[in-house]
Amino acid sequence: MTTSARKVSPLIGSACLAGLVVLSGVLAGCGSPDDHPATTRPPHGAAPAPSSPSTTPDPAAGRRIPPPPTLAPGPEGLTPVFERRPRSAAPTDEKVVALTFDADMTADEGDRAAAGERFDNPPLIALLRRLKVESTVFMTGRWAEEYPDQARAIGTDPTFEIANHSYSHYAFSSPCYGLPAVEKEEVRGEVERAFAAFRTAGARNVVPYFRFPGGCYDDEALRALAPERVTAVQWDVVGGDAFATDADAVAEQVLEGVTPGSLVVLHCTRSAAPATEEAVRRIVPELRARGYRFVKVSELMRAAPGS
Repeated sequence: MTTSARKVSPLIGSACLAGLVVLSGVLAGCGSPDDHPATTRPPHGAAPAPSSPSTTPDPAAGRRIPPPPTLAPGPEGLTPVFERRPRSAAPTDEKVVALTFDADMTADEGDRAAAGERFDNPPLIALLRRLKVESTVFMTGRWAEEYPDQARAIGTDPTFEIANHSYSHYAFSSPCYGLPAVEKEEVRGEVERAFAAFRTAGARNVVPYFRFPGGCYDDEALRALAPERVTAVQWDVVGGDAFATDADAVAEQVLEGVTPGSLVVLHCTRSAAPATEEAVRRIVPELRARGYRFVKVSELMRAAPGS
């Protein structure tokens, strides 16, 4: 894949509200990226450094434990990218799968939230707790600021871990399905500002992982992100829940795509992914019936080469 075009065809970002093509209730694409030039510059604020946690609290034992696994830097020190657990890293056909949920909210959506639009999804989080599904929430800093009580509750519940999805949910490589673009000099600030928002909210279960908004990145973005010492996390199964209204279609797409070691991307943004909770109600029992165990990204990554 060329360094100028690393992006995922099915858009997963909640900020893309134009050019949608929905098939059978599942998002199939967001038009041509070239149709949506990204020109808006995100706000920037200073944040403490270092951004990613060096250790993780262990509330039960009252001590600090070693940090979650990360991958070694790539060629020329580029930020490493993790997509799924390779078969060679685990017992043959070990049936583990990681469900991840993007908590999307752009920096400029505050007025919409104030008007009543819900970028959170408490029923989904409650369902994951009831079903005891360990999972990773890729949260934007703006989401954590809008819903600090929820960010703290998620980030102190051992069922979950919180990873970084940038502060503004703007694209780190353009074009990217209509997302506004982050200026290259703002890349580190976007990551640091999000981690700062998690700390301010009181989240503790924060891992040094980062997900590019829209899944778009190139070598320049990986190079700019390298000083933050995070591992970028992509996926191998697209849930297709963004803007979808057919929960069964979302569930089918996940169930057809999962294989041992898969990493699934879904959403925790009610206004942009209203069918996710209902889809999860079907996905979880069916995968368990097939013998799958649900794990966080940190466990999925632990046995990966280079971690």
